Amino acid sequence: MERPTHTTVADPIDPSAIAAVVDLGGFEHLPEIGSTMDRARALADDPRTPLPAVVLADRQTAGRGRRGAAWWQGPGSLATSIVVDARSHGAAEPAAWWSLAAGIALAEALAALAPGVVPTVRWPNDVEVAGRKIAGIIVESMGRGRAVFGIGVNTAGSTALAPPALRGRLVTWPDITGAVLPRERLLVAFLPRLLGLLDELTADPLRLPGRYRPLCALAGRDVTAFHGLQRLTGRCLGIDTAGALVLDTVAGRLHLASASLTDPAAVWAGEAEV
Repeated sequence: MERPTHTTVADPIDPSAIAAVVDLGGFEHLPEIGSTMDRARALADDPRTPLPAVVLADRQTAGRGRRGAAWWQGPGSLATSIVVDARSHGAAEPAAWWSLAAGIALAEALAALAPGVVPTVRWPNDVEVAGRKIAGIIVESMGRGRAVFGIGVNTAGSTALAPPALRGRLVTWPDITGAVLPRERLLVAFLPRLLGLLDELTADPLRLPGRYRPLCALAGRDVTAFHGLQRLTGRCLGIDTAGALVLDTVAGRLHLASASLTDPAAVWAGEAEV
């Protein structure tokens, strides 16, 4: 593993602790970057990059979510991107359900670190606690069997520091537990779960709904999904074996492979720092 760039931070990370639980091709720890996804994309584009590779930043100045949404995190929170080769997990290309696998692995890791906390996965890419978002996930397929996972977890800070438009939607680990969650501790719990789950579900995709079901934030609830210009409302029945959201609507049962559960008018585009 490559040695990270060393910085003085309140929450240092020892790469040897990561190496003890997962065999990484590379680990980069940067003091600041616009987006860890940008650096991870460059690594994914280089066929010489040993994988899997992790890029982590102490400060991310231009993080983005799905569909162009801006991303806010408390200072010192976990901002990381992970480059993975599907061929290492028995597949030719990344599967559509990879973002769900990351959500499952992350929710399970957070629950293991604090048994009193009950994280859930909000399809397709958020992890919540008590209905508020604590983590976001984005997965991009890069070609040649490679994909980049972007992971942001509010391990530090407080929603009191968040932009006013977001304070009712988010939560941080200190808000819940009263203490910062060390990033190294979370990575040690999360990375083996993620890579192991990719192996497990590639070998047997039919296991995906069962792994997701106990973590589903929406099961049995009426939800509205936005797909293009369509607004679709129905009772959530979970997901199918491909990771599509299943809704029971007045028009019948729908399987949504791609949609958003956030009204486009409510997507946060960011605001100037003050």
